[in-house]
Amino acid sequence: MTPPQDERNEQKIPAPRQFLQIVLPNSRTWHAGCSLPAPNTLLAMVHSRLSSLFHILAPLAVLFLGASSAMAQDGPAPIDSGSTAWMIVASVLVLFMTLPGLALFYGGLVRVKNVLSVLVQCFAIAAVMSLLWVIYGYTFAAKEGTAFIGSAAALFLNGVTVDSVSGSIPESVYVMFQMTFAIITPALIVGAFAERMKFISVLLFTSLWFTLSYLPIWHMAWFVDEPTPGLFARWGVLDFAGGTVVHINAGIAGLVACILVGKRRGYRQQVLAPHNVPLTVVGAAMLWVGWFGFNAGSQLGADGVAGMAMLVTQLATAAAVVAWMIVEWLKTGKPTAVGVATGAVAGLVAITPASGTCGPMGAIAIGIAAGVGCYFGATVLKNALGYDDSLDVFGVHGIGGIIGALLTGVFASQSLGGSGADDLVIGSQVITQFKSIVVTILWSGVVSTVILLVLKVTIGLRVSEQAETEGLDSADHGESGYSLH
Repeated sequence: MTPPQDERNEQKIPAPRQFLQIVLPNSRTWHAGCSLPAPNTLLAMVHSRLSSLFHILAPLAVLFLGASSAMAQDGPAPIDSGSTAWMIVASVLVLFMTLPGLALFYGGLVRVKNVLSVLVQCFAIAAVMSLLWVIYGYTFAAKEGTAFIGSAAALFLNGVTVDSVSGSIPESVYVMFQMTFAIITPALIVGAFAERMKFISVLLFTSLWFTLSYLPIWHMAWFVDEPTPGLFARWGVLDFAGGTVVHINAGIAGLVACILVGKRRGYRQQVLAPHNVPLTVVGAAMLWVGWFGFNAGSQLGADGVAGMAMLVTQLATAAAVVAWMIVEWLKTGKPTAVGVATGAVAGLVAITPASGTCGPMGAIAIGIAAGVGCYFGATVLKNALGYDDSLDVFGVHGIGGIIGALLTGVFASQSLGGSGADDLVIGSQVITQFKSIVVTILWSGVVSTVILLVLKVTIGLRVSEQAETEGLDSADHGESGYSLH
């Protein structure tokens, strides 16, 4: 019901004098002839009220900020969803490099009677290394210990939970990403002794080499936490994604293995041609695509460094393909499909250690050097020394890794478009890089020699002459790669 007009007038807002008398009840001093208090009186009253309010709220604010700070210190580090999503994708890409990329690349290069043996070796190594990595590999590589090896703090992934964080990503994602590196590195080696080594010897050799060579070199290069960083980290070695850890390490092991196992029957006496070049080209293309996860993923986040790593990976690979193709064209009169595919892998290998610090023009220079250097390493050097590196593991990964590691020290310089430290001196950095190369060569060489000699005198390394003639597909696995009816 609407109130009468006179009642509505009684409910109007108080006049200014009445309002101030209500809000400021202690005021009894009014400016003559005015409805407002004197200015000095008004300011004094406002100051009094604000002071009282401050004394009430200040302790509450201190308590709130203290509680917030404690919560920030005690709670888990924040996870970046963008970086996490990228690292999950990068992990898949690196696994894709081995299965099926490397398997097909190697599978096409061997003879038809041995294609399954290479595929099975890659699959089996992927499975075995996955288990070894989570049982003891991760802790001895990535946990604090000495300058050469980690500790047993995280055996069987002890302490790795849903809530564990590594940087800005879940620790489980970091474990998975590094697992894919642990898979592909020993798998690279099998190309050196393809078509002639016992399957059981392959598994035992790669498992022991993973334990005694891969894990220590990983820790030396990539464990950077104080107070006990790895040896290479202490020296200031630049190895963004695995020039020493992956490629030189595996390349030297492959060289030692192919020498100690011996040459294939008919080597240099008959043509041991690839049985399926299209498979090799397809495998190389998969490696090229997967390598973006390998290099850009090594930033462990989605940022500008990852973006530049992706760009320089593409440029170095392209430059290496062109360089290999031109050299082969000039030397033999024809650029081959196998040569183009191998040149791509050479560029990918060489840019790996430099991908986080070099610029685009440096990447092109590294790619050209890798294309030319690896071509001669896989042809002239191999022929001159007479070793049977079946699929050019040393010629591509060993030589390419050395080229890339050395040139990382050059093209990380800001004066050459790199993003290295402000005080980086090219000569000093190259010497530092060289020291890490020498240690990796000696370490992997000695470890590989000891393991292979022990296996040779115990279970043997090489299949029988009959098995080698028949082919490892049938002798080791009881199958054939192709059934034509």
